[in-house]
Amino acid sequence: MINGLQNRAALDSNYNGNRLDVNGNNFDNNRNGFAFGIALLLRPIVMKTFNNLYPKLYSLSNLILAWKKARKHKTKKDYVIEFERNLKENILNLRKELEQQTYQPELLKTFILRDPKTRKISKSAFRDRIVHHALFHIIEPIFDKIFIYDSCANRVGKGNLFALKRFDRFKRKVSKNNTRNCFVLKADIRHYFQEVNHKVLLSILRKKIIDEKVIWLIKKIITNHYDKKGMPLGNLTSQFFANAYLNELDYFIKHNLGAKYYIRYVDDFVLLHNSKEQLETWKIEIDNFLEEELKLGLHPDKSKVIPLSRGIDFVGFRNFYYYKFLRKRNIKKILVKIERYNNEEISKEKITESFQGWNAYAKWANAYKLRERFFKCINTIEKHGKDKLL
Repeated sequence: MINGLQNRAALDSNYNGNRLDVNGNNFDNNRNGFAFGIALLLRPIVMKTFNNLYPKLYSLSNLILAWKKARKHKTKKDYVIEFERNLKENILNLRKELEQQTYQPELLKTFILRDPKTRKISKSAFRDRIVHHALFHIIEPIFDKIFIYDSCANRVGKGNLFALKRFDRFKRKVSKNNTRNCFVLKADIRHYFQEVNHKVLLSILRKKIIDEKVIWLIKKIITNHYDKKGMPLGNLTSQFFANAYLNELDYFIKHNLGAKYYIRYVDDFVLLHNSKEQLETWKIEIDNFLEEELKLGLHPDKSKVIPLSRGIDFVGFRNFYYYKFLRKRNIKKILVKIERYNNEEISKEKITESFQGWNAYAKWANAYKLRERFFKCINTIEKHGKDKLL
């Protein structure tokens, strides 16, 4: 079944005889020499835009890739099994709906997650997740090239540990290897995902994408459940749109303000400097930019200039000059799971998986004794039954 789809997809990928070159303009190889070189140097610098993307988006090759991405680590889920009972028909129907622009996403299913703060997570239907991956696969490479190096969330090769290492590097530079004071503007955007303005988002995306059919699909996705503002937590597309939206802030901070030591992880960001006054000034300018250009604002309680000596909460750690601690809530989470294992509520396999994941994260902090203590506790429970955790 899949082989048949893939063979058809191979033919489909050649719909116009050429593939779009996303790396730069194509020039006649025979046109060279000094005169042509001067002409290139003198031509106006225009941001490259992309058209004719939509046929690639709904091509069978792209939809098959999107289906494989959407099902990853979820092959035993009922909704995946149900979709794959008639896989060929479902993929072809989805392709037809996209091609004819009759596609309509299903309503989101929402649930509340408390971990530790309360968040509303929205879950898309499996077929809609395939569409999200199909869209992401086409437009993400276009935008990723213009994102700043220190935009760390939801990008290949980046992540929270990348952000943590960059913070360590920046704090050493600003403090001259811990010989000068270092201050940090630790900032958070108030109600970010709920406040993203659709009109502003679309204007940002149109800077690169001029294919109106792709814009039509984006509108379908962002207005599903939300009207003029807001994006659902939990969607792949929301994560990408979040980076594209705040890329405007990244450019303002790096180029307009001239800040050298800046890192952003989704809507959580830090600026490091040896002048507290400079950071206070930048904070006001950033808040004004967010309000005027992006219809957002800094969280009044979570956006402060703090001496590094007091510790900075960033990407899961409390960072100081010479060391970093785990957040208390992350310690509490693994303790709860060990307690559940102690009470025989979860299996040995489950606690082993949980502890390995937690330990991989915790090893980046100064927490060797704590990690050893929890490891011994789990082994004691396994060998001798119930044990006191503390």
